[in-house]
Amino acid sequence: MARLFVAEGAQVLIHGRNSSAGEALLSELGESAALHIDDLSDPEAPSRLKDAAVAALGGIDAVVNNAAVSTRGTIETTSAEFFDKLIATNLRAPMLLVQSALGELVKARGVVLNIGSVLAYCGLSNLLAYSISKGGLMTMTRNLALSLSARGVRVNQMNVGWTLTPNEVALQRSQGQAEDWLEQLPEVFRPSGGLLLPEEIAEAALYWISPASRPITGSVFEAEQYPIIGRIPLS
Repeated sequence: MARLFVAEGAQVLIHGRNSSAGEALLSELGESAALHIDDLSDPEAPSRLKDAAVAALGGIDAVVNNAAVSTRGTIETTSAEFFDKLIATNLRAPMLLVQSALGELVKARGVVLNIGSVLAYCGLSNLLAYSISKGGLMTMTRNLALSLSARGVRVNQMNVGWTLTPNEVALQRSQGQAEDWLEQLPEVFRPSGGLLLPEEIAEAALYWISPASRPITGSVFEAEQYPIIGRIPLS
């Protein structure tokens, strides 16, 4: 997303926890980008992130809530501590980021794009807390879209399907999958012949944060390669 947004003329503040990865991307993007390293599980981090964005960019036109923890856990293994930590990053932090940036967003008549997941509708048995967090994010999106529409701020959400990110590749290999695991996936998971690509998700995100999608607000868009409603997963 950062690469595409910069290519389209935007200035971006990159946020993450990995300083070396952030510095590498920053060197690639050049003067159109700035970097802020922080941990969104800290309730004070969103305010610091907003301050860094205003200092680097002079204001905020769009917020993309993309950070998330997807650690596995079933109903038997999800402790209160684990649940609270995941919710802090996946659900509380997006709310606090919008709260912190609200003044800037109102001035800019800006937009928020929350990155959700198709797992918000039910999820997998080993992603209980994650699925709950994305369901909550979906409700928050619609709530804020309603409450902020009169102030000119749009809020939408993109529920993303299974995407071939570097982290997903590393996860599959750590779980013992073969080198050709992608080719071995049943067709029902990849009807187009492969999984979604990060570049494809970025193209969709660009539409939602750009004036092209104005005045749409309160929408939840499924970035998936099959219908969510009516799909029979095991067919």
